[in-house]
Amino acid sequence: MPKVLIATDWLAACAGCHMSLLDMDERLVELLHHVTITSSPVTDLKVPPETGVTVGVLTGAVSNTHNAEVAKRMRSRCQYLVAVGDCATFGGIVAARNLCGTEAALRRAYLETESTVGGLIPDSPELGRPLALVTGVPEVVPVDVFLPGCPPRADDFYFVFSELLAGRIPVVLPPEHFRYD
Repeated sequence: MPKVLIATDWLAACAGCHMSLLDMDERLVELLHHVTITSSPVTDLKVPPETGVTVGVLTGAVSNTHNAEVAKRMRSRCQYLVAVGDCATFGGIVAARNLCGTEAALRRAYLETESTVGGLIPDSPELGRPLALVTGVPEVVPVDVFLPGCPPRADDFYFVFSELLAGRIPVVLPPEHFRYD
């Protein structure tokens, strides 16, 4: 039986969700007998193959045009899309920027902080343009599985991957049923 292909990527994120994925420890090794990770932000291969994957995993919020492009590319190249973490699910802490607005957040972060001297707001096409509102992934593309948490526990990752490998869409409890300890 061929291995299931998985691709991961992060959008506006802190990397906590990917660290939680790695916290599966020896269970990650067990999963690697059944899956091939084709691309991830922590490997040399960053982009999911054009030929597609079975499972695409996105962490992080959509806060700029580059994030939206990455989400659309992942959706177009995977059979099942999993939004991992509170940021990917509904915008999470990154969406706090919506409270003050993009321009005010950029001004404070790059020009007005106490430690900034001669700051400049980054302006590069490689970074993408900030969006007016930070959103979760489902505001940009359809999502098949949601795994909330900040970050989700390793046990929850293992459950989701085990269910997908068994050919089932995982039923994840609403966020209030998750433990955040």
